[in-house]
Amino acid sequence: MTESKVHFFAKEPLVALLGNPNCGKTALFNLLTGSRQKVANYSGVTVERKEGNLTLSSGKVIRILDLPGAYSLYPRSLDERVTCDVLHGRAAGEKRPDLVLCVLNAMNLRANLRLVLAAKRLGLPCVVVLNMVDIAKRQGLQIDAAALAKELGMPVISTVGIQAKGANDLKAYLADLDWRNLAGLAQASIDEGDETVTAHSEHIESDNIQVHRILKNLNLDHVIPDQFSDRLDAVLLHPVIGPIILTVLLFFIFQAVFAWAVYPMELIKDSLDWLGGLLTQLLPDNWFRSLLIDGILAGVGGVLTFLPQILILFFFILALEESGYLPRAAYLLDRLMGRAGLSGRSFIPLLSSFACAIPGIMATRSISNARDRLITILIAPMMTCSARLPVYALLISAFIPHTKLWFDLDLQGLVLFALYLAGILGAMGVAWLLKHFTSKQFKVNALMMELPSYHLPRVSNLAISLWQRAEIFLRRVGGIILLMTITLWALSSFPLPPEGATGAPIQYSIAGMLGHALSIVFAPIGFNWQISIALVPGMAAREVVVSSLATVYALSSTGADAASALVPLISSTWSLATALSLLAWFVFAPQCLSTIATVKRETGGWKIPIIMLSYLFFLAYLASFITYRIALFFGLG
Repeated sequence: MTESKVHFFAKEPLVALLGNPNCGKTALFNLLTGSRQKVANYSGVTVERKEGNLTLSSGKVIRILDLPGAYSLYPRSLDERVTCDVLHGRAAGEKRPDLVLCVLNAMNLRANLRLVLAAKRLGLPCVVVLNMVDIAKRQGLQIDAAALAKELGMPVISTVGIQAKGANDLKAYLADLDWRNLAGLAQASIDEGDETVTAHSEHIESDNIQVHRILKNLNLDHVIPDQFSDRLDAVLLHPVIGPIILTVLLFFIFQAVFAWAVYPMELIKDSLDWLGGLLTQLLPDNWFRSLLIDGILAGVGGVLTFLPQILILFFFILALEESGYLPRAAYLLDRLMGRAGLSGRSFIPLLSSFACAIPGIMATRSISNARDRLITILIAPMMTCSARLPVYALLISAFIPHTKLWFDLDLQGLVLFALYLAGILGAMGVAWLLKHFTSKQFKVNALMMELPSYHLPRVSNLAISLWQRAEIFLRRVGGIILLMTITLWALSSFPLPPEGATGAPIQYSIAGMLGHALSIVFAPIGFNWQISIALVPGMAAREVVVSSLATVYALSSTGADAASALVPLISSTWSLATALSLLAWFVFAPQCLSTIATVKRETGGWKIPIIMLSYLFFLAYLASFITYRIALFFGLG
């Protein structure tokens, strides 16, 4: 029996967390369930509903769903559709919630209360959770929870989602509830279907009047500005100074990726060297030792070395996310993205794609405009995902000298910044072309999004998120990368060379023959047969290219230290033109199979995935060809 079907028969009550983006709903979900769901404070972070269990003081266990943030129950995007389907009981394999916790941002009641009134019309038992009351108090905003409960006709519980004891009152309330009789918390009932456009318009007008009346009765109809955030925004959102600060900030991040990672990378490399030497001494010279040293240690270890750089990059991204700066970056880039045929709302999915294209593509569900969503899906793979970072780091370490330039800038960090920038500019170029060739019925929508208050990133959230990134990376190392490394070792080791053979054994193996065949296709862009072999398993995961090269060169070399010497090996056997060509290839290279499967699921067929694969392969080959020929022209071959 599948998990989705089990939900129909679950005895635990189902509680749904409903709220606008930036109301602190996901932080509250973490506090209630102990889940390590990622916390962020920009729209679109919760693309799919998340589930956890809460054990009450009475011993009763309840299921809690963290629904995607929504501004309305009249869905305009796929994430709002998920929320509506759950609340209407139409979600596949999921029952209708027994109780809805309507989470409000105490600093933005005017917008948040409209969603509460919409939920009230559904006829579901509802409880209002007034979150972020600590921030409201610091801003001088006094909210009478009892008076608000009277105005709404439903219970109101105050919480602080980022404090360890911030949900104690809510837990106590849930523990005292009579879960067999929740009818008293239901206010009204409407038809199970979606509202018509006319009914929706009428409800908006009625809700606006009611919200204004409630705020006026509670003496909350005046706006209290967030002076600290306003002072920062005067600088960070300045039309001239703002983009300069953003550029400098990104430039600093890429410098840090190389500068800060030197010592931990050396530590990992030295540990792998020591382990390789130990295995060489302890084991006899046979196929098993070759598998361990030339296959697993060379392949998996070669990828593991780049973990520090990945964590440093994500540390900065997560810190900016936690601080509230990322939505400002979307605002700053809205005009630039508009010229390319997109709105700033595409920024968050594209930014997510720097971690991995899969969550970035899934995050496009928050884009209501069909054209914007499709183009964002098509260009998301061009954002430099973390899986490409090991490839970039390998080639930059091997061919770009560790040289300090003006203002103590590192040349390697500058090249890495240029590669990320090339992917962004390439994506904007593709979007601009699609803007001029798509139907005129699609219009670019202006960006409208809520800007959260600035706050210092919480160390606990950063630590949890970084651990999650490390865990994901290590699972890939111990999963798909290990599997592909062992497979490639087997293909590179068998069949054995014929008697009297003078070349390296790998040249007579299945992988060697395949590599020589593929090199005919890739020779015009400077790729040798070893690179051609590595590109094939690289379709499973980008990092596999590094492990594949390490395995191939370990088996191609007769040196005892070949398993730990990939950088000097390729720097001595490749030309700079070949290295630059491979860097250009990976700026546009076709995506991994998991990403292709995600695109198929999100677009409902094979048409878009095939288009994506075709145009990315064409761009990658063209960019590599031009780069290689220019490099040869300047004598870099």
